[in-house]
Amino acid sequence: MSGRIEEQRKRWEEQTLAPVLGRSPEQKKDFRTGSGIPVERVYLPGCDCGDYEGALGFPGEFPFTRGVQPTMYRGRYWTMRQYAGFGTAEESNRRYRYLLEQGQTGLSVAFDLPTQIGLDSDDPMCAGEVGKVGVAIDSLADMEILFEGIPLDKVSTSLTINAPAAVLLAMYICVGEKQGVAQEALRGTIQNDILKEYMARGTYIFPPSQSMRLITDTFEYCGRCVPKWNTISISGYHIREAGCTAPQEVGFTLADGIAYVEAAVKAGLDVDDFAPRLSFFFNAHNDLLEEVAKFRAARRLWARIMKERFGAGKPESLMLRFHTQTGGSTLTAQQPDNNIIRVTLQTLAAVLGGTQSLHTNSRDEALALPSEDSVRIALRTQQIVASESGVTATVDPLAGSWFVESLTDRIEGLASDYITHIDSLGGMVRAIEEGYPQRQIQEAAYSCQREIESGERVVVGVNRYKIEEPSPSGLLRVDPSVEASQKGKLAGVRGGRESAAVTGSLDALREAARGEENLMPPIIECVRRYATLGEICGVLRGEFGEYRPRVIL
Repeated sequence: MSGRIEEQRKRWEEQTLAPVLGRSPEQKKDFRTGSGIPVERVYLPGCDCGDYEGALGFPGEFPFTRGVQPTMYRGRYWTMRQYAGFGTAEESNRRYRYLLEQGQTGLSVAFDLPTQIGLDSDDPMCAGEVGKVGVAIDSLADMEILFEGIPLDKVSTSLTINAPAAVLLAMYICVGEKQGVAQEALRGTIQNDILKEYMARGTYIFPPSQSMRLITDTFEYCGRCVPKWNTISISGYHIREAGCTAPQEVGFTLADGIAYVEAAVKAGLDVDDFAPRLSFFFNAHNDLLEEVAKFRAARRLWARIMKERFGAGKPESLMLRFHTQTGGSTLTAQQPDNNIIRVTLQTLAAVLGGTQSLHTNSRDEALALPSEDSVRIALRTQQIVASESGVTATVDPLAGSWFVESLTDRIEGLASDYITHIDSLGGMVRAIEEGYPQRQIQEAAYSCQREIESGERVVVGVNRYKIEEPSPSGLLRVDPSVEASQKGKLAGVRGGRESAAVTGSLDALREAARGEENLMPPIIECVRRYATLGEICGVLRGEFGEYRPRVIL
């Protein structure tokens, strides 16, 4: 800060500020962001802008602070990709068609819990869970129904699946084959991020080393055969949903990314061959300016990591491209219409922060799976921000705000500190085994909950501005008959396939799992023969074992 500005600040404090504070004290003694970062009363020109190119640069150029595209939304809007799926493949297909008719520009598939942990719908472990939190997919037959009438050469699809990601990707590839769409033409993303499952979510199957093998196998296979496919969506979303802060979301997510890049390089892949297809997935919470700064900090930090740590040369290898979902944990069952306003703020944060893809949560998601009306409002929120708000007319519109730039620097520094500590523990896999990120998330979540319960953190309709409300109505409920129906379909698939071919393909997968060859081709062959998800994962369970977490307190 220049001497003249410092003199003017002191004059302002004494002559203008002090009399007002004497008459009317501020509401709090200590103002902080949602993540606890102190917020000054006013921000003045204090940053060293002499290194503009090194700190900010231009959109589409290193260090990508201001965005990964030089025109951003002046060229095209982000992909409006509503996360959806429930019940049977038929029901979910109808919802996808509805969303596309309403102007959605990409699909995002939610799978039920049995699918997420690699079990068939008729497994005794799955009783009561079939089709409840997503669509039930047991075999290629279900996947064919799921995308019936949806041309895979025209639509980009995100598959939110992790432990059995290779199997669901194989199913998508095989549906493309049946539609006459070459693998080279398929576009989309598979989440495929197992480290955050060990850390914050829990839908893991195999131990870390075997899971990392499956992930690097998808990197290698897609690099050769499915070049337009994003092979992983490194996800901070679920870490944030579990209760972490914004700097922790950036630090832990990028540390996961480092672990995946290291694993791929160790497996013999060239960083510039696979890095351009890495993508990320972040949360958007209510603290608008902190969230904008978070996205900018993550982009800059990842660009530096890829350039300085891994020696990546292609500009595309340095770009942090990300999908955003608005914050499910911020939604309230009380006064659910208030969630429309929350989601609007979060949508603005994602767009002002430069997202490439966005899902907006629905107002009733704290109560049930979203209804059709609620989904439409959520999609319209994106469309109104895109077409009517004016924030898409220029690139990185909040750049140069002294507060936003200061906050971007602060979040980048805090996130870097987490990464440095994780490095000192031996990397993210080792840190997870020791429980470091789990403890950090638990402590942050506990602190936030205590602030809510004490009233220090206001949640409108929950701990302030409460009203008497009638019981909710019009909620979407999954029919209990879905489970019986899905079991019947599964029995039909098993009865109608060529058993010897199925057995042969599963035996070939088993043999491949015992060696070092890429597992994607034998998995694809199993899928083509209509082996079920449970059968394929059962073979891998038999060879790899299952992960058993340590208790972290």
